[in-house]
Amino acid sequence: MINATDPIRCKAGQDDLFGKERPRDIWIQIVISFALGLGAFLTFCFLRPRWKGLYAARKKQTGQATALPELPDGFFGWILPLWRITEEQVLASAGLDAYVYLAFFKMAIKFLVVTLFFALVIIKPVHDTHPGDKNPKLPSKPPELAHHESLQSRSTWSEDLSIAADYEYYTDYLWMYIVFAYFFTGIILYLIVSETRRIIEVRQEYLGSQTTITDRTIRLSGIPPELRSEEEIKEFIEGLEIGKVESVTLCRNWKELDERITQRSNILRKLEEAWTVHLGRRTVERSLETLPVVQPPPPGPGIGLEEDGDEGSHLLNDTDRGPDHVMPYARQRPVTKVWYGRFKLKYRNVDAIHYYEEKLRSTDEEIKKLRRKDFKPTPLAFVTMDSVASAQMAIQAVLDPSPLQLLANSSPAPSDVVWTNTYLSRTRRVFQSWSITIFIGVLSVFWTILLVPVAGALNTCSIHEVFPGLARTLESHAFLASLVNTQLPTLALTLLNVGVPYIYDWLANQQGMISQGDVELSVISKNFFFTFFNFFIVFTVLGTASGLVDMLERFGQQLSNASTIAHALAESLGNLLNFYTNFLILQGFGLFPLRLMEFGALTLYPINLIGAKTPRDYAELVQPPVFSYGLYLPQTLLIFIICIVYSVLRESWKVLLTGLAYFMIGHFVHKYQLLYAMEHRQHSTGKGWLMMCDRVIVGVVLFQVTMAGQLALKQKFARASFIAPLVIGTIWFGYVYSRTYRPLMKFIALRSLRKAEHSDLGRDVQEDAVGPGGQQQPHMRQTLDEARESGARFESPSLIMPLDDVWIIDKGARSENGSTVHSINGE
Repeated sequence: MINATDPIRCKAGQDDLFGKERPRDIWIQIVISFALGLGAFLTFCFLRPRWKGLYAARKKQTGQATALPELPDGFFGWILPLWRITEEQVLASAGLDAYVYLAFFKMAIKFLVVTLFFALVIIKPVHDTHPGDKNPKLPSKPPELAHHESLQSRSTWSEDLSIAADYEYYTDYLWMYIVFAYFFTGIILYLIVSETRRIIEVRQEYLGSQTTITDRTIRLSGIPPELRSEEEIKEFIEGLEIGKVESVTLCRNWKELDERITQRSNILRKLEEAWTVHLGRRTVERSLETLPVVQPPPPGPGIGLEEDGDEGSHLLNDTDRGPDHVMPYARQRPVTKVWYGRFKLKYRNVDAIHYYEEKLRSTDEEIKKLRRKDFKPTPLAFVTMDSVASAQMAIQAVLDPSPLQLLANSSPAPSDVVWTNTYLSRTRRVFQSWSITIFIGVLSVFWTILLVPVAGALNTCSIHEVFPGLARTLESHAFLASLVNTQLPTLALTLLNVGVPYIYDWLANQQGMISQGDVELSVISKNFFFTFFNFFIVFTVLGTASGLVDMLERFGQQLSNASTIAHALAESLGNLLNFYTNFLILQGFGLFPLRLMEFGALTLYPINLIGAKTPRDYAELVQPPVFSYGLYLPQTLLIFIICIVYSVLRESWKVLLTGLAYFMIGHFVHKYQLLYAMEHRQHSTGKGWLMMCDRVIVGVVLFQVTMAGQLALKQKFARASFIAPLVIGTIWFGYVYSRTYRPLMKFIALRSLRKAEHSDLGRDVQEDAVGPGGQQQPHMRQTLDEARESGARFESPSLIMPLDDVWIIDKGARSENGSTVHSINGE
């Protein structure tokens, strides 16, 4: 317990802010995390068979997980069947992105198993026999110069020689840092190359074996004005003699039409809400496999226009109900205010249903007229070829000698296209992109300022300066003081890591990117920058101080001299080992089970339920949550980098052991979510793998700089210089790796198209086809991408989406109330 009134003890407490001298605090973190995680896991095991509409939403609703086995309903019986699901089944049911994401967890597990073994067998015993706090000071004069001294100084020379011998004994273990820096670097670079080769082989065979519309389509940008018509583009592409053009979709300025579609959607929702209020609430039937709420079928073409008997089993009809059914009763028709006059200062109350019905009708008429309008063309088009080979030849070639003109790139899937950004000018997109980038730079400074009180104020000494009464209370309760000193910083930074990615996700969507896949990759990049720079680098530098003023002073001193940055980073990393251990324990054992339970969806469910009124609201309420790689992957990358950086330091086995547990639990949790529970709509065909590896290489360089800093701390500058070639070699490896493997992760090799003609990789093979002689033959079903894009085409949804009528429960009551049921489907 620290007495805040004692400056010396308080200073010591500040230097031990993160529990380096209080290892019992790790046990507190373990108890808290295990209690939290075990409770969440047991709750999930209990709820999983009862609420399959939530915990098996992807399996039940999307139809894209047919290759997966049904998991038993037993309390723990689902664990082994999930564990036995192979990589081929993952590829067939979840696609390349999920396959690559889980492959990264496996690569991390392989590395951590090897490093943990050497940490326990060699690194820890060596550190135990060479305690760092017993290093004697260097002699003031080197022993080899002692013979120039007088005979009277021989006794001093002997003492110095003894001290030098002791110093060599206490520091000879530092050669271990150099050896393991080279050894561990070699292991991780080998794993990167071997895993990349395997993923490229799988990716090339998977993409080469399918013929989706996306694989046959090129995104042509920079189209000059004289070619901005479908006929001219088709003639130009076919004139290159690389294949026949199947269709051309020239993007046009559909802004006015998109605005009308958005306006119509808002009117439709208000009309449905008005009808729901007028007809009154009804008793809903309960499905034991879902959350306790009605689940009407999702809205689609013709919903609300079918016969009453086809409305859906989850909606209430007027017949065949039990005694609890409540019939609609007469209600006063709802009214709405219509503002008019100069500056819209006057209003009158009108019948809401009639008002929105008329607005819906007039808006539909405007949309029909706009769909026949010839909009201004833009410099962007989607050109679908007759074969995948033709599209790949166009993508991998230079089509025009003029710069920034007629650029062919891989096309996103039709469902991934952000059509509202297709008619933005290049200047507008560049402006939005750079504006967001600059804003993120400003935010980085803000997060740095925010981390100062997080890293400094959450201890009894700093609290005493602001809230003396609270500080005295903490001093009298050791357990509470421990929570404040060590657990609250971990929790605060965890919450920051959870909240900030959502801000960056919104910012990435404002940059004007053409596809959601590009947005997802941008979110990964932005969130990794936050977690790596603000959370790891800045917080590590700040972590050597605790008081607010002391922090700013030390931080300024460290930045004022560039030669001391590596020195300070190495010192700080050693001090923060227990903090990062606590962080990994909380993430792995405490928060992963909460993710498995989908705690966020369960928490928001009652809140969203309060605001749900119409059948459409209820249908959206029970949609499966979306798995976002941009929110989960950056923190995973950071934790792997933390494990790499700490792999040779004193007590590194703590970080490596908790890191190994994190990746093993994380692989299991994400495997379940990606396969059974959550939807992942955007797909970038595994391109995120290179982003992962590039950032791991950055972490390897940081690991090497840390090793050099540790040697410099012990004044072994000559040995530290041995790390320099390793850093240079790693940077060179990163350059060669990018040049060698990036094209194969971006394009489909033409040779792969011919090799994979009969491949069944990524397909669900069913024994349901009977051949000659009554023999069953394997039937190749579609890949995930082919199933997603079945019947898809490159057209703006605003041009082709049906103009559906309202979706309400009782259409008969609607007719009886004098409203006209109108059906407008397409044109």
